[in-house]
Amino acid sequence: MRNRERWPMFFEIQQQKELGLNKSQVARNLDVSRNTVMKFWYMSIDEYKTWIEGLGTRSKKLESFEFEIVEWLRQYPDLSAAQIMDWLKEHHGDLEVAESTTRNYIRGIRFAYGIPKVKQIRQYEAVAELPMGRQMQVDFGEIKFRNPEGHFVKLRFITFVLSHSRYKYALWQDRPFTTIDVVNAHEEAFAFYGGMPEEIVYDQDHLMLTSENHGDLILTHEFANYVEVRRFRISMCRKADPESKGKIENVVKYIKRNFARHRQFTNVEKLNEQCLAWLARTGNAKVYQTTKKIPAEVYAFEKAYLRPVHRKIEISNITT
Repeated sequence: MRNRERWPMFFEIQQQKELGLNKSQVARNLDVSRNTVMKFWYMSIDEYKTWIEGLGTRSKKLESFEFEIVEWLRQYPDLSAAQIMDWLKEHHGDLEVAESTTRNYIRGIRFAYGIPKVKQIRQYEAVAELPMGRQMQVDFGEIKFRNPEGHFVKLRFITFVLSHSRYKYALWQDRPFTTIDVVNAHEEAFAFYGGMPEEIVYDQDHLMLTSENHGDLILTHEFANYVEVRRFRISMCRKADPESKGKIENVVKYIKRNFARHRQFTNVEKLNEQCLAWLARTGNAKVYQTTKKIPAEVYAFEKAYLRPVHRKIEISNITT
């Protein structure tokens, strides 16, 4: 980036300061944090010049991708630094850059080019650590992708997470899920995990549950047959009780925001390949904020506690 292109926000702050606005007012007007305004409030032009020159020095490994990053941010201002890092790895292979360096570099790019970050509300997760192999949570999500012709296409996914390790799996399709699709997805998930847990927690979804009779769960015929064959315990979380499945709620949001958002859709097969690559690269490879551990590393131990699945069930054998 040329130095003259780094100055817009600095001059905006200085001009509004000269107009008599306070730091909080300037922060609101420019849609940046008050700390950012304070950082440059008393800087001289020479001091700011020294700062922007140091920005490039501190982030040499990312400098060559600056134009690409700026284009992404201009097109999608809500991109997080984590998603940008994942995109760089997807397009350019593994980059040995610390997360803190990436965050600082993206923050500097946003400031220099005047691209404010879209704020997101932090989601709450009720923490209740369970033993290894005890529980898995399952939920659904959907999001619209843009195809190469520029049209929006709605895609659905089912996602699984082991409650102890937070090790994730997801499967996409381009049509609404049926009960048979859900059963097939379970079989794919058990193959992915190399086993199954003692208990699986679901939302009150019509694909698995027809009704509740004074607290007794009444399953759909197809899913009841499947549960009987696989012999895992099920639990349905109550409506308006997101804390009972907070882990999977966060996974659904994570997949939407970090993997799916702004991704171009070609076909379902390629999307599932990309999702598996993302899980290996980012979804299961980055430190989980609640546990402060890497899911893949914890899963390496939890796998031994899963119940073995010796063969894949033929769907026709459970629906007749």
